[in-house]
Amino acid sequence: MTQPTKTTLGFDFILRSLKTTGILLLLCLVFVSPYAGFYTALAIMSAGIWSMINLYFLVALVRAAIRPGQLDKIQVAVLAFVKFPLLYLAGYFLLKIEVFGLLPLLIGFSLPLAVVVLKVVSRVLLGMDNTPTNNQLNEAL
Repeated sequence: MTQPTKTTLGFDFILRSLKTTGILLLLCLVFVSPYAGFYTALAIMSAGIWSMINLYFLVALVRAAIRPGQLDKIQVAVLAFVKFPLLYLAGYFLLKIEVFGLLPLLIGFSLPLAVVVLKVVSRVLLGMDNTPTNNQLNEAL
């Protein structure tokens, strides 16, 4: 009897989710463009990329701020400055572009969250994080 592999939902999980979101955004750009229009697909793509960058900087900020040992205050300050005023200012200007509709932007902003939730749900349904109990190990021996 083989044991299922136990992996943690760490930084590599977030990076894999960001890659999946990027591929999904490219597919969305290709397939939504002919049906809903170029600006609708571009709005989804732009908001999705903004959300991916936001998630990346959030993970980097948390990893820099919560770590054992000495805290690098300059790195935390730079990441916080990039994430909060600059990135959110860019998101505000993205919302102010008049050719982008609100619904496509909302879809793009929430796409990385949807990918992460679906990946976690699929891991639970497939039992990828289950560890065998002691009884199962004793039966296997």
